[in-house]
Amino acid sequence: MNKFRVSLPLDESGFLGRECPSEKCRGYFKIKPGTGLPGNSKIHCPYCGFTAEINDFTTEDQIRYAKSLAIREISKEIVKELKKLEFDSRPTGPLGIGISLKVKPARPLPIFRYREKSLETSITCSNCGLEYAVFGVFAFCPDCGQHNSLQILSQNHDIILRMLDIAANAENEVSQWLIGNALEDCVSSFDGFGRHVCYVYRNSSSNPKKAPEVSFQNLEKAKEKIIELFGIDLSNGVNNDEWQMAKRAFQKRHLLAHRMGVIDEEYVRKSGDISARVGRKVIISEEEIRQLIEVLGKLTTYFVNELAATLSKPKEN
Repeated sequence: MNKFRVSLPLDESGFLGRECPSEKCRGYFKIKPGTGLPGNSKIHCPYCGFTAEINDFTTEDQIRYAKSLAIREISKEIVKELKKLEFDSRPTGPLGIGISLKVKPARPLPIFRYREKSLETSITCSNCGLEYAVFGVFAFCPDCGQHNSLQILSQNHDIILRMLDIAANAENEVSQWLIGNALEDCVSSFDGFGRHVCYVYRNSSSNPKKAPEVSFQNLEKAKEKIIELFGIDLSNGVNNDEWQMAKRAFQKRHLLAHRMGVIDEEYVRKSGDISARVGRKVIISEEEIRQLIEVLGKLTTYFVNELAATLSKPKEN
């Protein structure tokens, strides 16, 4: 029996579609062949972490495409074999009867065509170099399995730092507006990071239903929840001065979001800011945001490393 190989078409950017075989997931993503770990035959679903042979991630459209090619090739082989049976017997005998068999190929069978889907986020894994694309933002690397939460957070911090560079050369009002936005973005990105990490590791927590609900907009409350759910003390990732500085910055962000930056008694009580005066506008400096980014980098790295070291492999499904 003859064999033939089907090459699946890539999209305009060189990516190949994949689909998680887990019935609980069936998530669609794309990878760029030639990047990542050489010779790796197994991949991970970026959404649920399910691991299987790469061919198990073939999409339904790709299977239909391959089948249509196979049927066309099989039909060609059948015609080729039938043509070997062709004959032409000239008329003989008193009745002059002749018999012939001719095989006339039918019109080629149609090939099923498809287009790979457009996705929302393209990522190059910082660990193995695989280029892949997913819906949403956070994901496991399909090649090495590393979760990209720290990588995405670092990219957000890079953007915030560029914002601060602009603020340094802007007029005072614009500068203060940019610095305030930078602080809010720091807290928002940290909150998004923390929530998703808790979601990914929820099955390893003491309460899988409550783990994804943890808010990281208040550091002290987040610390208490993480100790309760995972037995990890976030504040151990930095020294006391850094922890207090981060708590104070988060309290300043709360004032920006809810009181237009005007100091109230709650801020004075919770922040420990001895320079604060009720009714005055809170002071936020560019250097303070840069320090906060450095501290948050330590906290998040510590959190992820502790989870990886002490808990079972994360599963999203």
